[in-house]
Amino acid sequence: MIINVDGIILNTKDYGETSKILDILTLDYGIIGVIAKGAKTLKSSLRSVTDKLTYATFTIYYKKDKLSILSEANVINNFSNIKKDIEKICYANFLLDLTNQVYKQCKSNDLYNYLINSLKKINDNFNPLVITNIVEIKYLNYLGIMPNLDGCAICGSKSVITISSDKGGFICSKCRTIEPILSDKVIKLIRMYYLVDIGKISKLDIDKNEIYEVNNFIDEYYDKYTGLYLKSKNFLKNIINIKK
Repeated sequence: MIINVDGIILNTKDYGETSKILDILTLDYGIIGVIAKGAKTLKSSLRSVTDKLTYATFTIYYKKDKLSILSEANVINNFSNIKKDIEKICYANFLLDLTNQVYKQCKSNDLYNYLINSLKKINDNFNPLVITNIVEIKYLNYLGIMPNLDGCAICGSKSVITISSDKGGFICSKCRTIEPILSDKVIKLIRMYYLVDIGKISKLDIDKNEIYEVNNFIDEYYDKYTGLYLKSKNFLKNIINIKK
């Protein structure tokens, strides 16, 4: 069966001397394993459209539960701003890797939309750390380990003053022990990250220190509960630490 499907290449690996195998995330068919025959040769029409981060309409000889065959690809968005900025490339690679791992645990179409919209925002020069953290918080829900952001994780009080990885979410003054108190802005920011529609973001005016406070919590929470250890994340952490 020949299909035309929009998708984005999450991962690639060499196959023989001239071909590639691609993992393409699509909205209608999930992740499709595809062989791009001859894609590594200089004269191949597939050479420029079979790299990681390619967002295109793919024409595929589709074989369900088997390796499909790529016929052609027409690029939808080449993410040119991302590809000319090494920092943006690092964020994009991490989002591709993270989405790939989360999709294996929860095959939801939401992940496709979150990924595409987040890459568009990074390409449009929105703060890549903020956009990435928004995606990370949303993905926790699909991993089944969402922290409690509705009230105190211990007693349910709505008057929260901090957040704790160990205690699983926001904490009120009565239940707080050694956790540092957060500003109201940071608490509201964490809630906003979870609730915001990425595609509708038009402005991000956030204090640098607040951004890093939220990121520190997300990193700690992921390290504690997800079991995901991605090389692209470690590389990204190094970049963030340098910029602080």
